[in-house]
Amino acid sequence: MAHAKVTTIQANGPIIIGAGLAGLVTAIELSPKPCVVLSAGAVKTGTSTGWAQGGVAAVEGPDDSFELHIADTLSAGAGLCDPDVVARIISDAPEAIDWMASIGTRFDRNPDGTFVLGLEGAHSRRRIVHAQGDGTGAELLRAVVEKARTLPSISLWDYSPAVELLTQNGRVSGVVVDRAEGRVELLSDIVVLATGGVGGLFQHTTNPLSSRGQGLSLAARAGAVLRDLEMVQFHPTGLDVGIDPMPLVSEAVRGEGALVIDETGARVLENPLAARDVVSRAEWASLQAGHHVFVDAREHPGPAFPKKFPQIFDICLRAKLDPRESVLPVHPAAHYHMGGVQVDLLGRSSVPGLYAVGEVASTGLHGANRLASNSLLEAMVCGRWTGDHLAQIVKDGIPAPEPSDANPVDGTWTPDPNLQTIRAIVSEHLGVLRDAKGIQAAIEALGGYLDSEDGRTAMLIAVSALRREECRGGHWRTDYPDERPLKHTLVTISDLPLRSVA
Repeated sequence: MAHAKVTTIQANGPIIIGAGLAGLVTAIELSPKPCVVLSAGAVKTGTSTGWAQGGVAAVEGPDDSFELHIADTLSAGAGLCDPDVVARIISDAPEAIDWMASIGTRFDRNPDGTFVLGLEGAHSRRRIVHAQGDGTGAELLRAVVEKARTLPSISLWDYSPAVELLTQNGRVSGVVVDRAEGRVELLSDIVVLATGGVGGLFQHTTNPLSSRGQGLSLAARAGAVLRDLEMVQFHPTGLDVGIDPMPLVSEAVRGEGALVIDETGARVLENPLAARDVVSRAEWASLQAGHHVFVDAREHPGPAFPKKFPQIFDICLRAKLDPRESVLPVHPAAHYHMGGVQVDLLGRSSVPGLYAVGEVASTGLHGANRLASNSLLEAMVCGRWTGDHLAQIVKDGIPAPEPSDANPVDGTWTPDPNLQTIRAIVSEHLGVLRDAKGIQAAIEALGGYLDSEDGRTAMLIAVSALRREECRGGHWRTDYPDERPLKHTLVTISDLPLRSVA
């Protein structure tokens, strides 16, 4: 896009890039201190939050405990979790649930007012708090968007994709924003990344195609340290009906008793509620052997499927499948990124003034493999912590008004003529199973696309994957089948060819 003019505006408060759950919780908690929230498209669209069918993991049941939730998280994380971070986030979960309820989230409750609790893979207890059945993400997003719109301290900028972080003397100084009327240099010494994950870089994904690691590229170009980027979680049950991105058949369906089978009716694995990486690898092996893979929900939840999972049921019907009568074809799909910008519990990165919250951040909660439904929890808890911290250091003021724009341009999806090629490279060589030969092939092929944000992010993931010579969690190297001594994979922009830095 050619820009005839550049306008400079002082934000008078933090700039939050991303209008999903993590970004808006941060903005709400920061209130009444001012901030500007940038959304690449219309606020309330194009975010992974709104697509989340699962719920929020929290200790709410009488048979549950923080110790059990912590143990399940550490087990799924395969040695890369930070135990202190895990304990602190999980201990704050019930309070975060109450806070979300206080701003209007309509959680599913029993007649006595207690939460309806679901079960998901690798959880030892029912602890998944849902809202509107399988529409938890959409309900959470509705609540925070409506709350944010009532707060004069929050200036919501629609159709305003961030294209570059400005820095001065080693610290953040603002954000370059694309607007239909021209480019804007929005100035602030505090920027919060809340841009989501990387699933859109893969051909099979359950994420919005706009989630392509933009925040990682922005942070890397600003000099930030990125951690464990090779750790991509593949959801084992993307609905394989030719839709891109793939609709998700929530793990909660298996929590209600559904099985994973092949075309002969044989189980692909005995425990359909094993950790997601285990289920995905079993499915991948079956697919590689020439089989087809299905979720069989005909008996469990069976007739109750429409009531328990209304959104998934509607998706299935539109694909001419009735899960009460037919098995559902599925395929592993890139779903969640455990890696991200390395931050502490206040969201601070290695670059002064640059923060990150939600999926784009690496806090130490998820380790090598996210425990189901800990992601919305992290967005809520860490968004509140970062917002509270910033409220203590930000001055009072009035946020920058949104520039007038009669002809908005939707920035959630910016077609790149090379994107499909990049997705093919990433999917072939950085998928469920990896090896050095394939990763090297990806690095060589991606070398021609380093001028693009998508190419840079994909290359950062590939470099990280090559460095981790072991199998652990979401990263499975067929040429290094054993676990090695524990370590994190750290990368910066300096690890890429020099021509990618510009």
